[in-house]
Amino acid sequence: MKFQLLVFTLFICLSLPAQQTPFRFAFVTDTHIGSPNGAAEEDLRRTVQDINEQKDIAFVLLTGDITELGTHEELLLAKKILDSLNVPWYIIPGNHDTGWSESGGLGFLQTFGMDRFSFSFAGVQFIGCASGPYVRMSDGHVPRDAVNWLDSTLSTLADSTPIIMVNHYPLDNSLDNWYEVTDRIRKKNTKLAICGHGHANRKMDFEGIPGVMGRSNLRAKAEVGGYNIVEWRTDSIFFAERRPGRRTLPVWNALSLQASKISSLTNFSRPSYEINESYQQVKRVWEVADQANIISTPAWSTNWVVVGNQAGIINGYAAKTGERKWQFATQGPIYSSPAIQKNKVVVGSADGAVYCLQVQTGKLHWKWQARAAVLGSPVLAGDTVYIGTSDHRVVALQLQTGKLIWQFEGLDGPVVSTPLLAEGKVIVGAWDRHLYAIERHSGKLAWKWNNGSMVRNFSPASCIPVASHGTVFIMAPDRFTTAIDLTTGQTRWRAKDGGVRESIGISKDGNWIFGKSMQDTLVAYQASANPQGAAWKMHVGFGYEHVPSMIIEQKGLLLFGTRNGVVYAVDPILQKVSWAHKLDNSMVNTVRPIGNNKVLVTTMDGKLALLQY
Repeated sequence: MKFQLLVFTLFICLSLPAQQTPFRFAFVTDTHIGSPNGAAEEDLRRTVQDINEQKDIAFVLLTGDITELGTHEELLLAKKILDSLNVPWYIIPGNHDTGWSESGGLGFLQTFGMDRFSFSFAGVQFIGCASGPYVRMSDGHVPRDAVNWLDSTLSTLADSTPIIMVNHYPLDNSLDNWYEVTDRIRKKNTKLAICGHGHANRKMDFEGIPGVMGRSNLRAKAEVGGYNIVEWRTDSIFFAERRPGRRTLPVWNALSLQASKISSLTNFSRPSYEINESYQQVKRVWEVADQANIISTPAWSTNWVVVGNQAGIINGYAAKTGERKWQFATQGPIYSSPAIQKNKVVVGSADGAVYCLQVQTGKLHWKWQARAAVLGSPVLAGDTVYIGTSDHRVVALQLQTGKLIWQFEGLDGPVVSTPLLAEGKVIVGAWDRHLYAIERHSGKLAWKWNNGSMVRNFSPASCIPVASHGTVFIMAPDRFTTAIDLTTGQTRWRAKDGGVRESIGISKDGNWIFGKSMQDTLVAYQASANPQGAAWKMHVGFGYEHVPSMIIEQKGLLLFGTRNGVVYAVDPILQKVSWAHKLDNSMVNTVRPIGNNKVLVTTMDGKLALLQY
């Protein structure tokens, strides 16, 4: 009888849900090492010391924006401080670590080893993902390879395993593919999703998933910074703000662990593709879904399409079918847009190299090594490659050999865009406030220009300049359209009536320049050296907009992409939308018209498509 009772008791115990042991961890976010006031380092050191002085902190979660600009020096300093922790710590990047990074986010991986994590503690699974963005002013985006990794990670977990999801961005539409995460983790036993980004303690709800945003570790206007101590008990999770070296404030948020399982229903708001029904004349000739983000514009020749991805792979596709014919692996993400001339394709990589490949085979022809990442895109002219680098240089290389012809080392910031060749000059912006004109044949500075602001964020760096009638035109984050004398570098005129940011284009005849505003508007100016105001403005329908994709004319239509995956074609004469087509819900890079009413399009989420209209 006693034996039967013992077996029955054991059976009951094994049948009951597992009870997790109570534990506490530190939740630190938005440390912004390298921020201008210099206090961030002291704030983080104080937090590390405070955590070390507590004996019951099991580990630390750091949820992004670890640095201000993602520089090598900032990352190393942050790691040095964090290495002083006496308990394990787990880290993911934020938008400041990737979107502003001179290395394209590669520095974070090299410094910390990974941009995601999955570990178990006391029966609870903690899963952290990177979320970009990977282009300045694009939306947050969980990378395609990270979504695939999340699928693999979740597939190994029992449905009963409690999960805490960790992200930098909230799991809402500040991430353009938020629903890919929420739809996945809702199918599991997700108890909580925590995030940073907003610099404030806040209770949140992510489509029925309980959410918590944590305060920044920065002190702001207070005497000291702060972080959160999270306590997991058998029936609840508690959040309390900790002022390092001072005190722990009262619990500000408590979540029950006894609540019923989160609904697996998907009756939540999702991106709409209805616009495609309105313009059925647009067809996808072919479409490729890459395994990683695509952040550059594809190159095209008669038979080939070449583009790189965030995993550092350069892919060569058959132009007619979209069939992948070859791959070439670099050691860093590809942000550079390739350029093709004859049988060669040239592209930069965040691994610090410029690569020249045979376009038919993908075989390496030559490799030139810079001293830092190469995020800028090449322009080819004759036997010369012109490209900017993150080691603050613009270089000219021989197309046949890769030999350095000249280098201009007078930049104070990295180059991330494509140079313009005009009237014997190489014109390019850098993230140092300046636009540079360099003599094309000698590499000597002709002139440099800035808008008078001391703010680096207003640099004309993501704008590819256009030129006509002896004048260079740019649109920069200061929201001005600017005309600059091509010979002297003197300002001809500046206008702020267009509300533009960085997207610019020029008509085939060189008589008009076009810009994309941040508020649903296409604007046109005469390409004149004489002072101008907007000649016309057109409400297009794309809504709030901020990505720096350029405007390209093809057969009288203005083509451009948007932050939410839509390509527009606008008739500037009739001032009406000729057609529009949505590929997905992520940023469209600058489109590549290829004639015969066809256009190549890539999106942040790894889509490559040939559209015909």
